Amino acid sequence: MKIALAQMSMTDKIEENLNKSLNFCDKAKDCDLLFFPEIQLSPFFPQYQNKNVEKYCLYESSSEIQKIKEKAKEHSIYISPNVYMSIENKKYDTSLWINRQGNIVDKAKMVHIAQAENFYEQDYYTPSDDGFKVFDTRFGTIGVGICWDQWFPETARCMALQGAELLFYPTAIGSEPILECDSMEHWRRCMQGHAASNLIPVIAANRIGEETVEPCPENGMQKSALNFYGSSFITDNTGALCAELPGGEEGVLVSTFDLDALKADRLNWGLFRDRRPEMYAKIVGK
Repeated sequence: MKIALAQMSMTDKIEENLNKSLNFCDKAKDCDLLFFPEIQLSPFFPQYQNKNVEKYCLYESSSEIQKIKEKAKEHSIYISPNVYMSIENKKYDTSLWINRQGNIVDKAKMVHIAQAENFYEQDYYTPSDDGFKVFDTRFGTIGVGICWDQWFPETARCMALQGAELLFYPTAIGSEPILECDSMEHWRRCMQGHAASNLIPVIAANRIGEETVEPCPENGMQKSALNFYGSSFITDNTGALCAELPGGEEGVLVSTFDLDALKADRLNWGLFRDRRPEMYAKIVGK
């Protein structure tokens, strides 16, 4: 399976972000699947504490979604865009699963919702109670965990137990205003561990660029800025990096995987064969 991820910056203009996304669809037309970063059609509005972001909220019938569906059909590829979406009168951080015929066949919604300075995500996103989703393709099964979900080993293992053969994580991560650190290497190592402990490649797509908020009532009259560091990457099934993009560069990253060979390797290791779920009760305790 030949997979591609897009690393891109976003503006406050939905049309500009859409046109850029459609251009990436054209660039990845020879791949089997294209995967996008988190909330790809809007700025990172959770920097605001209280903002009307209705214009960024999409519906399955929205014209922007229809145009991405048309690209999937035109190039006969799977596409997984990530958008802010209204579903049954609730707002979710949502990864759509669009098949090669241009149809939405399923959706993954973010389960764990962050809440910190400049990341006021609980003010906008409803946490999903659907669990962690996997999607079937003609090649194999794909798992998708969204942004904050990527830090939880339970996300990766739950998708692996459902048969996921590749793990995808759309994300928006960058400067840490509270921690005052560069979290990039930590971020990567966390997901490299998911790959190694499940023997499944991980594909992480991040946004890039500085997004600034000037003092205003919607932000408590505080100026803020987040610098999204990109550094999107793909690991092999042992967690080793096999492809990566520079921090500030837009582009498409491509890797090819033999899913049958990866499945055989997992079986040979015996990690799933030797599990003892009866000993894991504390994992689901509070």
